[in-house]
Amino acid sequence: MNATDGPGEAAPLLLGYPLRGSWRAENSPASRVPSHGTSAFALDHALDLVPVDERGRSAPIRPRSLLRSEPPEVFHGFGREVLSPTSGVIETVHDGEADHAAHRGVPSICYALTQGRRVVAGWRAVAGNHVILRARHGDEPVHVVLCHLRRGSIAVRRGQEVTPGEPIARCGNSGNSTEPHLHLQAMTAAEPRSARPVAFTFPGGLPRNGTVVQVQ
Repeated sequence: MNATDGPGEAAPLLLGYPLRGSWRAENSPASRVPSHGTSAFALDHALDLVPVDERGRSAPIRPRSLLRSEPPEVFHGFGREVLSPTSGVIETVHDGEADHAAHRGVPSICYALTQGRRVVAGWRAVAGNHVILRARHGDEPVHVVLCHLRRGSIAVRRGQEVTPGEPIARCGNSGNSTEPHLHLQAMTAAEPRSARPVAFTFPGGLPRNGTVVQVQ
């Protein structure tokens, strides 16, 4: 198999929506693959879900928003409930990483320049607080990953069985994140450095970059 072969190549893994309310698709594999511009950590088919308000904004925009970093609490996504997108067993739980300041405008450029050192530091520095869920895709195991969770919000434990729509945690701004959002990906193993990416979709299809999705 090559780097993108796997159980998700012939037929994408069907997942439920992990967030309710309005969110905007960013870094979508429906627009390009690899979606995040790299195949490191099996990121080829990963998707970012950014909670937004009725105007499609992740947070109110003020002149200072483009010049200074902001507390994550001002963003609509911070603290939004994260739900299990499928049934399975919790395989990995990592908590304890701080929810750092959010960055737009000039601060986001400065933050991007430090991304390399987080990649070198490894998966936890990139994913922040996260949960990995072991599920099935046909006859094959698949591992679904939910990243950038709010510190102290993870409501599941390793070995726990979960069902679709069950609360997992809350959206945060930990790890390699410029603003509160949920990073979702699927892969063939629980170790991102050795896993292969698995493509996934939702009941309504996979949204392209910039698409705002409303989930009841």
